[in-house]
Amino acid sequence: MTSHLLSGLMAKAPAADKPFIKVAGGRTITYGDLVKESARLAATLVELGVRPGDRVAVQVDKSAEAIVLYLATVRAGAIFLPLNTAYTLTELDYFLGDAEPRLVVCDPAKYDGIKELAGRHGIAAVETLDGEGRGSLVDKAAALPDAAAAAFVDAPRGADDLAAILYTSGTTGRSKGAMLSHDNLLSNALTLVDYWRFTDQDVLLHALPIFHTHGLFVATNTILAAGATMLFLPKFDADKVMALLPEATSMMGVPTFYTRLLQHDGLTRDATAHIRLFVSGSAPLLAETHREWRERTGHAILERYGMTETNMNTSNPYDGDRIAGTVGYPLPGVDLRVVDADTRQAVGPDGIGVIEVRGPNVFKGYWRNPEKTQEEFRADGFFITGDLGKVDTAGYVHIVGRAKDLIISGGFNVYPKEIEEAIDDLPGVVESAVIGLPHPDFGEGVVAAVVADPQNPADPATIAAALAERLAKFKQPKHVFIVDELPRNTMGKVQKNILRQRFADVFQRQAG
Repeated sequence: MTSHLLSGLMAKAPAADKPFIKVAGGRTITYGDLVKESARLAATLVELGVRPGDRVAVQVDKSAEAIVLYLATVRAGAIFLPLNTAYTLTELDYFLGDAEPRLVVCDPAKYDGIKELAGRHGIAAVETLDGEGRGSLVDKAAALPDAAAAAFVDAPRGADDLAAILYTSGTTGRSKGAMLSHDNLLSNALTLVDYWRFTDQDVLLHALPIFHTHGLFVATNTILAAGATMLFLPKFDADKVMALLPEATSMMGVPTFYTRLLQHDGLTRDATAHIRLFVSGSAPLLAETHREWRERTGHAILERYGMTETNMNTSNPYDGDRIAGTVGYPLPGVDLRVVDADTRQAVGPDGIGVIEVRGPNVFKGYWRNPEKTQEEFRADGFFITGDLGKVDTAGYVHIVGRAKDLIISGGFNVYPKEIEEAIDDLPGVVESAVIGLPHPDFGEGVVAAVVADPQNPADPATIAAALAERLAKFKQPKHVFIVDELPRNTMGKVQKNILRQRFADVFQRQAG
């Protein structure tokens, strides 16, 4: 293979009959199948007019064929553009207009709407692929003469050529397309294989979506680079995860996976004794979840920290203490510093500031947005993550929150995570989210949204009284709201922007 990414990922060249993906229901794609099918599909993309540097936009349900399509796109020299399956036509209008893909691949049920939308943007090629791996794209690949598929030659692409564009979640303003190069993806995968001790004997239980960096790059690329195997679930289901767990050696998940598994009667030390590694990411893992998981299974979840723009930046150690509430050390090859938001000077141990990172994993900038790219990079190459954090005296990185979530109340800086941790420690509380809202006297007032334990629910007055003994007055929430659940995106991150909208005028109502 002449693709920098794929030649690096496939360097170990597993035996052709070794399983790469085992799909729930019995179907298996071997490494030999993967090479042949991705070549056939890549040749089909070329027949559809895809050329090196073109974008291939993909909004499809999870399937093994969707993974083959990702690799085929890279083999054709094009740029893979996965899109969240929850995006509406209105949202897709922006992405298609911004990325200008040569080809859109979508679910058959959405074909008519997307075809019309694509036509408005001058995109002629729209094909389909469903969650069972069927659709017009696969049909066209099957109809391709065997000689044409066998004759396919990968488009040569180098380390700095783009392999993918992933759009940010866009909780503030328009989503931005993060441009990820072949080497961004390859270097991170190789680092994770080594740091997390993956080998060709590993079997990863994969229940993550594949339109996001976690399921697509962290999981899939790492397994490819190790020459290992994936057990492929279309989505997370606690019963199905527990049923497949005996066949696995490792699992990657978001915090919600672990909280739901903790509610499953089958989760025991015996059921997880053979598992080598549980990894959590994409959203903060509650320290309580970390502790409960360890007590229940004997395993310490390995929490790590990454971003759409950077892949993985830090990780708790494979060997050594995995400390709840931290995301571990910077990965090999990644430079990380914490700087004061105003002075831009580095802060000392335990000093809170903005996290900046630099390394081969850091993206090339935002698609067609040089101004924003320039704003987010320092002159010495460090990327401004927008996350607030600190590095403790032992070198562990702690994420305090997003810089945009910092609350300034009466001139004092209030870090939401400190208050959330205090609330989450109280009896009768499942979890919480703290936000700042416009306040006529203080600029911003602290507000907490709390999910109460249905068996022993805490109430606002009890929470407020407990916090009065634990926090300085300027940190104490001026309102505590009990909510059924916290709004989250598909990767489990709490969407505080939705909470801000929901409670936006609480202090104005109070003043009135």
